[in-house]
Amino acid sequence: ILFHSNIMKSSLVLLASSIGIASAFAPATQTKSSVQLSETKADLEQLAGDLNPIVKFWDPMGLADGNFYDMGEAGTVGFLRHSEIKHGRVAMAAFVGYCVQSNFIFPWPQHLDGTTGPSVDLSPEQQWDAIPEAAKWQIFFAIGFLEIWDECSNLQGLPHYTKGRMPGKYPSLQPFRDNVHFALDLFDPFGFSKNRSEEKKARGRIAEVNNGRLAQLGIFGFLAADKMPGSVPLLDSLGVTIPYDGNVMIPFEGNFHL
Repeated sequence: ILFHSNIMKSSLVLLASSIGIASAFAPATQTKSSVQLSETKADLEQLAGDLNPIVKFWDPMGLADGNFYDMGEAGTVGFLRHSEIKHGRVAMAAFVGYCVQSNFIFPWPQHLDGTTGPSVDLSPEQQWDAIPEAAKWQIFFAIGFLEIWDECSNLQGLPHYTKGRMPGKYPSLQPFRDNVHFALDLFDPFGFSKNRSEEKKARGRIAEVNNGRLAQLGIFGFLAADKMPGSVPLLDSLGVTIPYDGNVMIPFEGNFHL
C-alpha cells in the first residue's frame, strides 16, 4: 500500500479494511490438528508433515527448542506460530500489491497537493521512494496501531498468542468501531469461515501457511531481481524487472539518516 489519505484516522480505517478483505477466508475456530492451544515442539513436527510431507520438520536454528522471554515451550511455540502466520499474510499482501502497483495506480488525488500516486513506469520500490515522507509515516503509524491492538488482546478477554490464543487469530476491531470509526475485522470480517466444517477450516489453515511461505519467496524474488540483475533468471526472461539502485532495507533512505 503506497498511497495515503489526508487524515490519519482515514488511513488507519483504510488499512484495516483492506487487510480485512485480504484475510476474509482466515479461519475463526481452532481444531486440534493444526491450532491446538498450548502447542509443543511435537505439535510443530506433526504440523510440518501436513504442511510439506517432503521437507517435514526443519528447524536448523533450533528455534523450537528455545525459551523466548522465559515463556516456556508453549509460549515460545505460540510466538513462532503466530509470527510465521503474520509474516505470511504480510508477504501475500506485498506480493499482490507488487503485481498491482506495477500495472495500476488509483486515479484519484492521493496527496494534499491534489496529485495522484507515482507512475507505473516506476517499480514498486521506486514508487515507495517517490511518495512524501508524511505518507510513509502514516503507513508506519497504521502498522504500529495494528501491532499494539494485537498485543493488547487481553483487554478484550482474548488470550495473548503466547498464552493460548489460536495462532493467527487477530482481535476484533469492535471497540474501535464503537468508539472511533467503522473498520472491518481483520480476522474473518464477513463470517465466511464460521459455518465451514472443522475439516475445511483445518485445510484452510494449512493452505494459508503454505501460501504465506510461497509469498515470502515470491516477494523477495521480485526485490532481488530488481536489485541484482540476473539473480532471478525467470523474471529477467519475462522482462518484468526494473533495476533499483536504492536499499529496500532503509525505508526512509531518501528522507533522513540515523
